[in-house]
Amino acid sequence: MALLYGLLWRFLLVLVHVNRALVSWLRVRLRGWKGRLWERAMTALLLPVALAGFPDHQKKLNRNPGANANPVTGNYAASRRSRCLSDGRSLEKLPVHIGLLVAEEEPSYTDIASLVVWCMAVGISYVSVYDNHGILRKNNSRLLEEIVRKQQDFLGGDGSKYNLEFLSNGTDKHQHHVVSCRPTVKVLSPEDGKQSIVQVAQQLCRSVENKERSSRDISVTMLDTMLRESKNIPEPELVVKFGPVNSTLGFLPWHIRLTEFISLPSHRNVSYEDLLGALQRYGDCQQRLGQ
Repeated sequence: MALLYGLLWRFLLVLVHVNRALVSWLRVRLRGWKGRLWERAMTALLLPVALAGFPDHQKKLNRNPGANANPVTGNYAASRRSRCLSDGRSLEKLPVHIGLLVAEEEPSYTDIASLVVWCMAVGISYVSVYDNHGILRKNNSRLLEEIVRKQQDFLGGDGSKYNLEFLSNGTDKHQHHVVSCRPTVKVLSPEDGKQSIVQVAQQLCRSVENKERSSRDISVTMLDTMLRESKNIPEPELVVKFGPVNSTLGFLPWHIRLTEFISLPSHRNVSYEDLLGALQRYGDCQQRLGQ
C-alpha cells in the first residue's frame, strides 16, 4: 500500500512540473504574438502618413541643401566662439603677440594647432610657434593643414569670413588660408634667433664696406629697426613655454627683453582652460620695466 501511495505522489509531481512548463511556454508565445501584432498595427497606421509627407520634405531638401545640417553642432560652435570672445574681453590685458615655445621632443601638430586656434579665438593677432630643432619649420605645411582643420572643428562655418596669414619665415611669400580673426601665424626656428642677429650685423658691415653707410651710423637703434623689419611682427608680450626645460632655447633673443614667460608642463593633451589660465596669469602680472 505504501508503495502505491509513493508512485501516486510521484505521478502528481510530474503532472505539476508538466503543467508549469506548459503555462510558461504559452505565456512566451502569447507575449511574442501580441508584440508582433502591435508592431504590424502601428506600421499600418504610420506608413501612409510617412509616405504622404515624404515628397514635400524631399522638395524642401532640394531647394535648401543645407537644411539637413546639424543645428546642435552649429549652436555648439557658436557658443564656443562666443565664450572665447567673452574670455578675451574679460582679461585685464591681452597680448597682441604670443609665442608658443615647444621645448619637447616630437611635437604634436594636433595640439599645437589647437593652441593656435584658441589664441586666435580669444582675439590675439600674432602667434609665433617655435621649437629648438626646427621640426615645425620643416613641416610647416602639415601644421597649416592641422590649423585649418582645427579651425573648422572649433569655430565652424564662421571661420570662412576671416583670413590667416601664415609665414614660415621673413622672406617667404604669404600664404592666405581660411582661419579666424585675420591673425598672423609665424613658424620660427633657431635660425631666426642668434643667426638673424648675425645676418643683420653682416649686412650693416657690408653697407659700410660699400660706403653706403658710415661707421658712425651704426647704432643699437638701427640694428633694432632692421631686426624688427626682418621679422615683420611686433615683439611678443607673452611666451608660453611647454616642457621641463628651463630655458628660452634661443627664442628671438633680441625681441624678448620685455616678454613675460609662463611655463606649462606639456603641450600634449593641453586644454583650452590651460591656455586661458596662462593668459589670466599674464593679465594679472605687473611689469615694472626696471623700476
